[in-house]
Amino acid sequence: MSYTVKKLEKSQVEITFTIAPDDYQKDLQAAAIRISERAAIKGFRPGKAPYDIVKQQVGETNILQEAAEKIIQKTFFTAVQTEKLQTIGMPEVRVEKMAPGNDFIYTATVALLPKVTLSALDTITVKPETPSVGEKEVNDTLDNLKKMQPKETTKGDAATKEDKLVITMDMFLDKVPVEGGHAANHQVYLSEPHYIPGLAEQLVGLKKGDTKEFTLKFPKEHYQKHLADKNVDFKVTVNDVFKLEYPELDDAFAKSLGQASLEKLKELLLANLTREAETKADQRLEIAILDQLIEKTTFEELPKILIDSEKRKMFYELKADLDRRGISMEQYLLDSKTEEDILKDFTEGATKRAKAALISRQVALDNSITVDSAEIEKEVAAIKQAYPGDATVEENLKKPEVLDTVASTLQNRKVVSFLKEKIIGKK
Repeated sequence: MSYTVKKLEKSQVEITFTIAPDDYQKDLQAAAIRISERAAIKGFRPGKAPYDIVKQQVGETNILQEAAEKIIQKTFFTAVQTEKLQTIGMPEVRVEKMAPGNDFIYTATVALLPKVTLSALDTITVKPETPSVGEKEVNDTLDNLKKMQPKETTKGDAATKEDKLVITMDMFLDKVPVEGGHAANHQVYLSEPHYIPGLAEQLVGLKKGDTKEFTLKFPKEHYQKHLADKNVDFKVTVNDVFKLEYPELDDAFAKSLGQASLEKLKELLLANLTREAETKADQRLEIAILDQLIEKTTFEELPKILIDSEKRKMFYELKADLDRRGISMEQYLLDSKTEEDILKDFTEGATKRAKAALISRQVALDNSITVDSAEIEKEVAAIKQAYPGDATVEENLKKPEVLDTVASTLQNRKVVSFLKEKIIGKK
């Protein structure tokens, strides 16, 4: 076998292979056995027919076609190993010549990991935050907890800002009913911000049985893109008005939440809120470090496959987020955008994520940051513990690609810890 390597733009290489008949003869023999296992060859048990008999029955061209994939896999892998190429994804293969008794010639084009030249870590300056959590944050959380346990009683007089309404709501755009814009028993807490700004304010003062028509402008960022930044007409009928009475913030309230006293509940909330604030501050710190590293690092041109991979991940993350909010992708895309449009919008973010991944990999290589099998096993055990008895999780954790992802995640954590320690002296 011989081959030539040609460097292309966008961190790609083109490898042209020439394999002599003598070099692929064993592959033909193996291909003939596979064919004879599938096709009945009279007088021979499956897989036992001699090569010449199989050739006579199906033709040598068909045997070569059967062998082609194995020939390509073997020779491509050999060249990649020999040249020490760090490839990404599957190669794009184009067969140039394939005829029995002749040289087998094909070209493989494949993306490479781009070269990354890291900035010196002492050029990165990031100031860590000191999060502040106090009485106000604790009291706000207590207030929210209180509002989760209201006592509701119907009332016949006008709704105040402290009440809850159950309404029948219809929405119209240019006098045409909005698809999905009818809600028979829509609950609105008048003291809380609604996803349609201004709706609650329009309902204050209404009584049971009242009907009101009004127009509101939807926010620009509304998930239903055909309604975003549009004036929408509403027709609302009040089905019921409820007065909301909330429990007193006392020891009895704390005990209903499993705490010995209100003071103990406050202590718990302060600890939890502090921990949450510290976690968020740490995440912002990590982002700031990576942002500066991305800005100061030199990258060879990123191959399209890297960016496309990150786009696809971002799309699945968006879909998962919408699922959690009870919104289908069809509703999100409705009329205004296609999946392709969304992926195009992700280009900038995907490029940034791909660069961050390349930086993490380079930092790990330069500083011998690795993950061993014991660490992977420990993380797998923790995942299983988080999803006890989940057969799907158990099965997925046996897949090599999932274990690779686990290893990559652990290595990224180590890299981030290393960067924080080197840049700001924080583990």
